[in-house]
Amino acid sequence: MKLTPTVPGARLLGLGSAQPDKIVTNDDLAATMDTNDQWIRERVGIQERRVADEKTLLVDMAVEAGTRALKDAGLEPSDVDTVILATCTMPTPIPNGAAQVADRIGIRAPAAFDLNAACAGFCYGVGTAADLVRAGSSKNVLVIGAEKLSDWVDWTDRSTAIIFADGAGAAVVGPAADEASVGIGPVAWGSAGDLAPVIHIKDDNAKLFQEGQAVFRWATTKIAPVALRAIELAGLTPADIDVLVPHQANLRIIEAVAKKLRKEGAREDLRVADDIVHSGNTSSASIPLALDHMRADGRVRSGDTVLLVGFGAGLSYAGQVVIFP
Repeated sequence: MKLTPTVPGARLLGLGSAQPDKIVTNDDLAATMDTNDQWIRERVGIQERRVADEKTLLVDMAVEAGTRALKDAGLEPSDVDTVILATCTMPTPIPNGAAQVADRIGIRAPAAFDLNAACAGFCYGVGTAADLVRAGSSKNVLVIGAEKLSDWVDWTDRSTAIIFADGAGAAVVGPAADEASVGIGPVAWGSAGDLAPVIHIKDDNAKLFQEGQAVFRWATTKIAPVALRAIELAGLTPADIDVLVPHQANLRIIEAVAKKLRKEGAREDLRVADDIVHSGNTSSASIPLALDHMRADGRVRSGDTVLLVGFGAGLSYAGQVVIFP
């Protein structure tokens, strides 16, 4: 007996994103807490962020981003057989969000599950989707990173209120026709569970806590090696990377990672995502949001070699090289 042959690998087929309309500036926050625009820009690089109203659900944003990704991929809902929702801010643990999102988009009876790797969630989702496609378990996978962090932030706490925001980003992962068209490299991932207390929500009634300096020190020392490992697993060198899209946690972290990659051979013209400036930290949504916004600005183009690196609560991290669709 011969099992069904698998495909050579997977590739990205399309992208989509969604954000709330409401913009909260640094001056808006300064009116309610002890902070100011200069202080926020110097520490995290954020000028403004998007925040959803009370009626807008996380699932609403995920549906919008997922629908746009399908359209961008040129697929119908019936073409998708698996939905992965990367999120850490669902209002309740049951039911999961993925099945609700799939139903509202019109994807009938798919495999559907939520994935919680916090800010690394989208990269975990893309890695999982690529393996599902390569193994033959799925044909086309809709991967969505969506967060409504505003539900979990104490808006009087400047250590978190200045950083976090809401939004969703999505990608469709499908099969590569041959070895030459494989567009998603192996995932380099891991965790540091001993540092779990530095970002946490104590219980259902608690708000998000983050020990910012501890996270900053960890990210600026540990994430560049993960990025380099992802490049190595893809069989490439740092000089082959056109675009770097790290999790949009803090502009200083992003710049530190880019600097270290350039020291290891990345090109000076490496394009680096800085969506944090106008979108804030949207956790698992930040990487696909940044990618979609870079495309709209003409900073990433079809065929570009892109390095994705997610990291955050857990602590969890993951990265992979992809070819932009």
